[in-house]
Amino acid sequence: MFLKKILKIRHTLAFRLTLWYASTFTLSSFGAFLIFYIIISSIIQERTDQGLLNDLAEFSSILELKGDNSLAAEMNIEAESDGEGKIFFRLLDPKGDEIASSNMSSWRGVGIGRIALTRVLGGEHHAFETLSWQGQPHKARIVYGVIGPGKIMQIGRSLEDDARFLAAFREVFGTSMIGIMFFAALIGWFMAKRALSDVEEVTQAALDISKGAFDRRVRVRAKGDEIVQLATVFNRMLDRIYELVTGMREVTDNIAHDLKTPVARIRGLAESELNAGKSNDNSQNLAADIIEECDYLLQMIDTMLELSETEAGVAELAKEKVDIVGVIQGACELFSPIAENKSVSLISKAANRRFVSGDIRGLQRMIVNLLENAIKYTRPGGTVTISIHDADDQIVIAVHDTGVGISKDDLPHIFKRLYRCDTSRSQPGFGLGLSLAVAIAKAHGGDITVTSTPGEGSIFTVNLPSPPFSA
Repeated sequence: MFLKKILKIRHTLAFRLTLWYASTFTLSSFGAFLIFYIIISSIIQERTDQGLLNDLAEFSSILELKGDNSLAAEMNIEAESDGEGKIFFRLLDPKGDEIASSNMSSWRGVGIGRIALTRVLGGEHHAFETLSWQGQPHKARIVYGVIGPGKIMQIGRSLEDDARFLAAFREVFGTSMIGIMFFAALIGWFMAKRALSDVEEVTQAALDISKGAFDRRVRVRAKGDEIVQLATVFNRMLDRIYELVTGMREVTDNIAHDLKTPVARIRGLAESELNAGKSNDNSQNLAADIIEECDYLLQMIDTMLELSETEAGVAELAKEKVDIVGVIQGACELFSPIAENKSVSLISKAANRRFVSGDIRGLQRMIVNLLENAIKYTRPGGTVTISIHDADDQIVIAVHDTGVGISKDDLPHIFKRLYRCDTSRSQPGFGLGLSLAVAIAKAHGGDITVTSTPGEGSIFTVNLPSPPFSA
């Protein structure tokens, strides 16, 4: 159930807005880090290069003031001071041969960069190179510079400290990115839900109205943004719908009064004539036929009124916990004698109690209409099977018959009121049973579909929502 909710959330607009906001914010943060990282790396390299140039200038002054011997001694002092594994100094002649150097035990494998050497011999003040060598995990920054006639100084500094600083910076940012993504998603979800709260209110109002709450309205805030305009237009539409529904209620009341009353009077007169017993046999038979036709017409009017009210959402449907399996079993018990008289096998595969929220009378009427229709159009020796199972958050009821089936031309119209297939013209009925059944299903948030093969039978499938009930 939790996984289903997660999958549903994945398709919501709020989720997409949150994902868009979190992705944009995260990518922006990553871009800012990348720019900042490049700037920091550049500053660190500039600082390192400037330090190496300062060392070149210092040794140039020492050579000029104190000579070669003092220069060699100063190289060892400087290397020991900074750390012989972190910096080295090497004095070269124009051919690249070593004249003097600091302790190079930690720098074995560092050769002479011929390109850089050629550049400074060609007149450039200094030349840099960055190199790595076997056995060392970190690179080194090397500078070459002429410090006197025939004297070239090579100074190298390890980039280990700089690399560790940048690695720590990346680690801190990587850890921070987790928090950034979390808070970006949290803030994005909050902003999306707040922005869509009014839209959700409009949606909820529409759902309430679809269930018959025609007096429902959307709260309009003071600020005149697009959502407020939508709510205002929506409320105006609801006012118009309410007027139309109210008018329909009045019309249905008028129909009930204007049609049922005279038909009832005609029936009463015919019944009086029949009970008087003073007429001849023909008059008696005519009175009986009139009573029968009046009953048929009254029942048809009642069914049409019930169908119209159900489709319009004005019917008073209770919302209670209904054992739909019990409803099916009761309907099967009711129709068992009818099916037996027609030599039709009625099989119920409904077991284990299942509950829906709805009007028990309406649900009974829906099941009864489907079973009655299936038995009516199943030939003697045939079978009608009703089954029930769960599918996701739906309860699925299937009524399967081995009857005459429905042609492809008739299938799209089968649920229309007063529509009767050619194969059903000889059968009694109003052509309203299936229309009322599907109207009841929709009033309960469900629907009815049908598949059929002419000559083999039909399957009517009812889908009803299965809300969770507390034990």
